[in-house]
Amino acid sequence: MSKHYDMIAIGGGSGGLSAPERAALYGKKTAVIEARELGGTCVNVGCVPKKVMWFGAQIAHALEMAPKYGFKLQVSGHDWATLKAAREKYIGGILGWYGNYLADSNIDHIKGWARFVDAHTVEVNGERYTADHIVIAPGSKPVVLPIEGAELGITSDGFFALDDCPGHCAVIGGGYIGVELAGVLRALGCQVTVVLREEADFLPGFDALLRQVAMDELLKQGINIHTNGGAAKLARSADGSIALTGRDGITMSGFEQVIWAIGREPNTDDLNLGAAGIETDARGFIATDEYQNTNVPGVYAVGDATGRAPLTPVAIAAARRLSDRLFGGKPDRKLDYDNIPTVVFSHPPMGTVGMTEAVARDKHGDAVKIYTTRFSPMYYAPTEHKVDTAMKLVCVGADEKVVGIHMIGDGVDEMLQGFAVALKMGATKRDLDDTVALHPTSAEELVTLR
Repeated sequence: MSKHYDMIAIGGGSGGLSAPERAALYGKKTAVIEARELGGTCVNVGCVPKKVMWFGAQIAHALEMAPKYGFKLQVSGHDWATLKAAREKYIGGILGWYGNYLADSNIDHIKGWARFVDAHTVEVNGERYTADHIVIAPGSKPVVLPIEGAELGITSDGFFALDDCPGHCAVIGGGYIGVELAGVLRALGCQVTVVLREEADFLPGFDALLRQVAMDELLKQGINIHTNGGAAKLARSADGSIALTGRDGITMSGFEQVIWAIGREPNTDDLNLGAAGIETDARGFIATDEYQNTNVPGVYAVGDATGRAPLTPVAIAAARRLSDRLFGGKPDRKLDYDNIPTVVFSHPPMGTVGMTEAVARDKHGDAVKIYTTRFSPMYYAPTEHKVDTAMKLVCVGADEKVVGIHMIGDGVDEMLQGFAVALKMGATKRDLDDTVALHPTSAEELVTLR
């Protein structure tokens, strides 16, 4: 005999936890099905551990600057194991909180792998569970190219399992994950080569200004960027290192680690979606409408498995709004997927919200006006080593409505949130101009652009 719920969420990541959490606040009986640790990719092998490693890399850069500010330091190296232990302790605290919170909220945690039996029934460890509403939120997993020797490389998941910093590493892929991992590794002492199929694969989808400055900064940090190659073969060398042969026939050798960072795919293969009649695209992403509905009534999908804006806050926001709509008397509640801000934790970080210049020109043509700046912040004044900051406003129409804000530089990850609110509210260039600048800051550049 099956156990019945008002809502079941498949997946214990950001989206899978948020939908039943909000439903429980409305007095509904809910459950989360998750075989592994709660928190999903973000908490365990994504945003959270990545940011801790990024902080470590930022400190490494600060130590390089310290002598120019009069500090007499002797740095004898970096202990990766100490940083990893601190990182895992922090994550452990989050996981412990999750378990207590679910119990305190009367949300059942069903540990195991879910498979659909029909549109309202799933099976876990031989037991069947039914629900009026089922939310699919299994997340995604790293993609590995099916080439000879592919198993010699590790994914971003494997990066977080490393016990020490590799001496020489190849990062295959130039998306945000590849760029973030390359920056952390280089700052903590690794020699890094980023391998791209072509230059267009470097931070695709981001504004051209950010892509150019990010490329310049990686090169200044001593990161080698190999384009027009990609990966065609990995092989173990006689000395135990890994050799990488590109599609251009060039072989690079001596890598202690090779990291796959070419994208992610949905964790939908083993859900038996066909039993419920749920439609996916050719890559396995679940098709949803603007309300997160799948093609099957009573079945929904949120998060990375939908292929729409794969960001933790997006999954949380979509899931909460879904439960508001289903149980909170808010029939029109949904997530607006336009103008979602995002940050790449590169060195320096990048922040972007709204249309790129290319997208805006394609949509609005000559009505687009661009304001840009590129400079070295005051922080670098005492040193010969400069790290650039660049900013761009994309404006449209006679009133110069701001439709895109793109930044790279120290601190932009924190300053973007407020400017994203302004863009979402329909701010114009005049609104920014009429805002008194905070001086001396990098942020003031966005309200003084000419």
